[in-house]
Amino acid sequence: MIEKIEARQGTITRGYRRREHVIACNVDQVLIVSAFAEPGLKLPLIDRYLISAEIGGVRPIIILNKADLVDTAPFQWVIGLYTQLGYETLVTSAASGQGITRLKELLGEGTTAFSGQSGVGKSSLLNAIQPGLALRVREVSDWTAKGKHTTTTAELIRLESGGHVVDTPGLRQFELWGVDPGEVEGHFVEFRPYIPLCKYPSCSHTHEDQCAVKDAVYWGQIHPGRYESYLKVYAQQPIEGE
Repeated sequence: MIEKIEARQGTITRGYRRREHVIACNVDQVLIVSAFAEPGLKLPLIDRYLISAEIGGVRPIIILNKADLVDTAPFQWVIGLYTQLGYETLVTSAASGQGITRLKELLGEGTTAFSGQSGVGKSSLLNAIQPGLALRVREVSDWTAKGKHTTTTAELIRLESGGHVVDTPGLRQFELWGVDPGEVEGHFVEFRPYIPLCKYPSCSHTHEDQCAVKDAVYWGQIHPGRYESYLKVYAQQPIEGE
């Protein structure tokens, strides 16, 4: 018998087929897992996860996986970008063991959602942390270069080293849910110092003259890739996670 329904806390959601899709709830943090290769980094997808995490009251941590497949030197700007914005960013490899010790520490307390696009190696990382899990892994499709779905349902896993993990299915598409275009600016942390400097209080930072945010992009104070992410979110454009 259900006697009481408690309010959700710590949620990660997205829009899917015009409805709210709850990826995970009652979690303390979310590990946003992306991969350097096979299928490759999708920074706009990471940005949308960051917004969803902030809205849901969840601490986001960015995991850049499959470091063994590439020379990570050309990607240092990505690591630096998100680190400077205040997000912990960890480089990992299930094959070589890089970053696994720190990953165990992060998962040691509370409940963590593991999420990201298909094929980025979430199950492989969990197997590296606790080999006895023996979670199934699959390769990336040669034809589409997209990840194949291995985890098909969310599963709560208790780790021997402490903490709980919600292993979620890989996503192909991420559309934000319940985000008003006028509120998007506040979810890009580097925009905040410049927003009060815009000429118009209702500036959308898309086309207006004397926009301090656009000026900051021009002068290299805001990364252009992050600004492009903002424009797509503002226009409510879905983004493919392939």
